[in-house]
Amino acid sequence: MNLKIASYQEQKQNWPQSGRHIMAQFDDESIIVYQAYKPSIGHFAAKHGRFGGEFKFSRMSWVKPNFLWMMYRSGWGTKVDQEVTLAIRLKRPFFDTLLKLAVHSSFDSARYASREAWQTAVSQSDVRLQWDPDHNPLGGKEERRAIQLGLRGAVLQGFKGDGLLAIEDISGFVEEQRQFLNRPDYEGLMTPKEAIYPVFDSETKHKLGVLD
Repeated sequence: MNLKIASYQEQKQNWPQSGRHIMAQFDDESIIVYQAYKPSIGHFAAKHGRFGGEFKFSRMSWVKPNFLWMMYRSGWGTKVDQEVTLAIRLKRPFFDTLLKLAVHSSFDSARYASREAWQTAVSQSDVRLQWDPDHNPLGGKEERRAIQLGLRGAVLQGFKGDGLLAIEDISGFVEEQRQFLNRPDYEGLMTPKEAIYPVFDSETKHKLGVLD
């Protein structure tokens, strides 16, 4: 597996406890986002290194840079049609463009001059963003907020290759780590190494409401 992993117990000591943060695994060229699919879609993507087959480019697809939020959503790979967890490595310029284009999925008076202005922005963008409570390994809510991005239209075409570097099926890793969920303080649980992803563009940073 190409993901860098570390002890959850150790990592959580260094993660922010509250606020809006994009927690992710990234390097100078790339960032990892996650999604869970039914086997026919997930296996095709991992085998071919791109999305295709039964994957619907006509629908909105939501990705999460935060591993534990993905685990909450998929029930650690146990929910129907979410059995295959993919680690999707995107080019950082592509991901930064997604952030720049993103429009909140619900009206935020602190970010938009009026509801009408927000509705216009929604109609003109192929990227949605939501800030949801982050979650601990068993799904309990944290004060920290986690981001997810919904992609559609021309932006989603980047999943065919332009913004995509690699796709890895990490379902085996997810299954291995499930055994540690009921141990005291999650002893032995390993999760992908994550840190705060920096947003350098001031306008995007203000729109997202992220914290350093």
